Amino acid sequence: MEILFATANRDKAVELGSLLSSLGIEIRTLLDFPAAEQIEETGETLQENALLKAYAGFHLSGLPTIADDTGLEVAALNGQPGVYSSRYAGENATYADNVKKLLFEMKAVPSDERQARFVTVVAYVDKGLEIVASGEVLGQITHRSYGTSGFGYDPVFRVNETGMTYAEMGLAEKNKMSHRARAFNNLLIELHKQQQHQPQFKKWELPID
Repeated sequence: MEILFATANRDKAVELGSLLSSLGIEIRTLLDFPAAEQIEETGETLQENALLKAYAGFHLSGLPTIADDTGLEVAALNGQPGVYSSRYAGENATYADNVKKLLFEMKAVPSDERQARFVTVVAYVDKGLEIVASGEVLGQITHRSYGTSGFGYDPVFRVNETGMTYAEMGLAEKNKMSHRARAFNNLLIELHKQQQHQPQFKKWELPID
């Protein structure tokens, strides 16, 4: 089965490909459509952005389409950067720029007040079918970067369950419990409920426990 993942972010594509590699799904991305215009994230919530991208990708490709939006919500910053996580330091910000800004904003926040959560909302759109699911992981913002794996805020988000940042985990370990893995797991649960109408989902197995 061929599915479009409506992103041009290679890091996300690699992570999703690893997550769904056992399901017999061929993942295509916007990078496979050179004429595709960038999908602007104009929504005010993660769900709005995920749906916006999923519908845009579906209309572009005609393929069943998955899209996600992820936000890092930091308690000491009143939930910021949230929906603006990917462009926290500006429209053309790099991962390093965003991490640098976050650590600067958090420099006076003591260790016991650095709670945060990562949230992913994922949308699936096909002809006559729209499904939205989400996943989250609780953690802490570190005082500096740890680890070299992953991308985005991974080096400064220490997961409560493991005591490690995402960047200190390998991809396989991260995919067992990350916010994105949980969101896609919940999406697959919803897709399983559609089995009587969508028989192609019967062979799909959930990627995490």
